[in-house]
Amino acid sequence: MKVSIVGAYNSKFGAFVKRDRETGEVEDLKSFYELLTEAGAGAIADAGLEAKDIDAIWVGSCSPSLFVNQEHVGPLALEIDPEGLLFKPTTRTEGACATSSLAIYNAAYAVASGRFKNVLAIGVEKMNTLDTAGVTHALSCCSYWPEEGNKGMTFPGLFAELGKAYQEKEELSPEQLRIMLAHVSALNYRNGIQNPLAHFGPGSIPDINKLTTAEAILNLPESGKGSNPMIAPPLRLHDCSLITDGAAAVVLTSSDNAKANFNHAVELSGIGHVTDRMMLKERIGRLHELRATRHAVDLALKEAGATVDDLDLAEVHDCFTINQLLCVEAIGLSESGRAGYDFMSGKYDPDSDCPINLSGGLKSKGHPVGATGASMHALVYKQLVGEPIGVAAKGNPEVGMTVNIGGSGVTNCVSVMRRLK
Repeated sequence: MKVSIVGAYNSKFGAFVKRDRETGEVEDLKSFYELLTEAGAGAIADAGLEAKDIDAIWVGSCSPSLFVNQEHVGPLALEIDPEGLLFKPTTRTEGACATSSLAIYNAAYAVASGRFKNVLAIGVEKMNTLDTAGVTHALSCCSYWPEEGNKGMTFPGLFAELGKAYQEKEELSPEQLRIMLAHVSALNYRNGIQNPLAHFGPGSIPDINKLTTAEAILNLPESGKGSNPMIAPPLRLHDCSLITDGAAAVVLTSSDNAKANFNHAVELSGIGHVTDRMMLKERIGRLHELRATRHAVDLALKEAGATVDDLDLAEVHDCFTINQLLCVEAIGLSESGRAGYDFMSGKYDPDSDCPINLSGGLKSKGHPVGATGASMHALVYKQLVGEPIGVAAKGNPEVGMTVNIGGSGVTNCVSVMRRLK
């Protein structure tokens, strides 16, 4: 695809609320609206453009009606610059945790069609105004409600089913899998505490408590303060991503225009957008792998004219640590059943040939569901143009991949990104 990203922005991720534990009253410290406009304005500025240069806007937000009582969010992007953006077309996308990858893809298709010259794609979510029960309900609406969410099946529970299937298929003991997953968490924490934008960044709980080794995580108590309790076997607290507020955005234009008129350009060289059946019960027998993700990887690599060996870094969807194992196997970086061993050996550490989640991933950077895909693209873009945020990939990286998944392996969005200049 001859479309490139020429500017990107990622807000600070975190829990931007102040909660009174006695009354339950919540004070919003950075609103949904502020996050949206901050990211959009930041990406436009990073591209060296003005708002009037943007021809159309796509906004990805997963569940704003449940999180902040707001629908019809596309037009809110005009508040970035009401005069410069007045009358510009806006569209909202939704695809669970892959919501803003879909915003980017639709923006890219619009550029590729020749309809628009410069397009802005934003991802945003404000989750922490709700309590845990409210967040759980909102996210459960991204499952198959009649038979999953409505029956009390949460996303930790859904991904636990993938974990159990993987454990059985690969004949792993509970302790073996627990050790593997602890190595995944530790890697993400080590990377995240060096990312100034991460929810679990410098000075956060993993940093203060030195949860940067698998041993430290494995030695946490089962209950009480500072514990690592079981959430949905085999997944524990430190296997789960964070409830996060945040936003990210990118500006896209044609690759020809990017090369001629912009300081930096990273081509969206290949896209794999694949959908699997939503109901987990309809995928019984293949829950040990992300088959649809693998198909999306193949499509993206083929379009980009690349192979797995060309990848210099990847940001993958570690909503739960088990999914990080499944993602690297779906990419083909690890053979089936070998990802856990590879993480234990340090194969995906920052100094490796293809480091995974230099940002800290969803586990440490945070997972504002509607912003996650845009954040992945924004941070890979920054790595490839030599402006890394947090841990830098070694050498002079040219090719990166994002693997963003909505639902329990349902909406699969894989991008191959290649630096042009």
